[in-house]
Amino acid sequence: MISANPPSPFRERRKRLLAHMLAAGGGIAVVPTAPERERNRGTNYPYRPDSQFFYLSGFPEPEAVIALVAGETLRQVLFCRAKNEEQERWMGHRHGPEAATERFGFDEAWPMDEFDRKLPSLLANQPALWTTLAANPEWDRRVLAALAQARADVRGGTTVPQTVHEISTVLDEMRLVKDEHEIAIMRRAGEISAAAHRQAMRATRPERIEYEIEAELLRVFRAGGSPFPAYPSIVASGPNACVLHYTDNNRRMRDGELLLIDAGCELDGYAADITRSFPVNGRFDGPARDLYQLVLAANRAARAEVRPGNAWNTPHDAAVAVLTQGLVDLGLLQGAPENLIEAGAYRRFYMHRTGHWLGMDVHDAGQYKVDGQWRPLVPGMVFTIEPGCYVRPGDDVPEAFWNIGIRIEDNVWVTAEGNEYFTDGVPREMDEIEALMRE
Repeated sequence: MISANPPSPFRERRKRLLAHMLAAGGGIAVVPTAPERERNRGTNYPYRPDSQFFYLSGFPEPEAVIALVAGETLRQVLFCRAKNEEQERWMGHRHGPEAATERFGFDEAWPMDEFDRKLPSLLANQPALWTTLAANPEWDRRVLAALAQARADVRGGTTVPQTVHEISTVLDEMRLVKDEHEIAIMRRAGEISAAAHRQAMRATRPERIEYEIEAELLRVFRAGGSPFPAYPSIVASGPNACVLHYTDNNRRMRDGELLLIDAGCELDGYAADITRSFPVNGRFDGPARDLYQLVLAANRAARAEVRPGNAWNTPHDAAVAVLTQGLVDLGLLQGAPENLIEAGAYRRFYMHRTGHWLGMDVHDAGQYKVDGQWRPLVPGMVFTIEPGCYVRPGDDVPEAFWNIGIRIEDNVWVTAEGNEYFTDGVPREMDEIEALMRE
């Protein structure tokens, strides 16, 4: 379970959302959390709240809904499970409405059992409804039923919302710029994840199995206070490193191969996302060394472009320029680099982008373009820098490069002064990696 958080940052976010709603004419916002999911008979998956809901509430329990009313009187309402001694004996503590009001900073709280009965009256005489649309059929059904019930009293003078807004449009923009509370959590998630990667490097050697290294990652995550990984860990040796989302993690590692690890923990609802590539035997050698040096140079070039005012795509362009020139120098591509970039020829070996937003979701909320233009970077944004190169066997590819996959991924926060990297606690330089693996 995600730990309880101090109420102030969440209440401030709700106030910001209410202010936006008032500026648009007012109304009511209704945001549900995620349902519990059954793993098999009698057992659920570990519970994680819906990201939008948790961003506004900090409330970690299932079966809960936020209702925010933006009118002459502002109301912040939480619906949650009632206290139940018998259920708590089996499944653990529940806050209950009374404690939840105080603990999470809501104006009022009600038992979730009363939600369907109270929602029509909350919707009554509101000019607009703000909610999540078409993501959960059961939620859509409940909202439509409440609207229909509220509309049934139209002869009594009741009006119902005439406009429905997709609330994710507003919340995605809010979540794109992190506050101090979020940055502190993400910095710590980066530290825990970096420690896990360092331990994985120390533990790697030929003939071990990928899942043994995955176990090292998971141990450090949990010891650091993380309840689970932010996503299934990728521990990919040899040819598996050329499969971008490989997660079987069951191959025996061989001497002379590289190991690519893409793994990060989740902490208090926020993700870290780190990738490192290194030799199974602890020594960079031959074509793998050349290719690693190229990806590292692309990583450096992209990192240097992270600062306020630069466009989102600027780091990617910098990485592509370095990679394309290097692929020509290594004989993997032929032609003028500028022509190869224009034609997209580099995508044979580098098929993804250089980063993505990072936050409560691994690929976090927020648009990358505004009015058709790459959006400018502003202080508070957090994202990844992750150039890579993946060489599969081919008749026109020198055999020495076959099955080498490399990615170097870091997490960066845009600051007023430039940037701060949360993941520099795990080495990128070849000599530093080799020294760590000798420990």
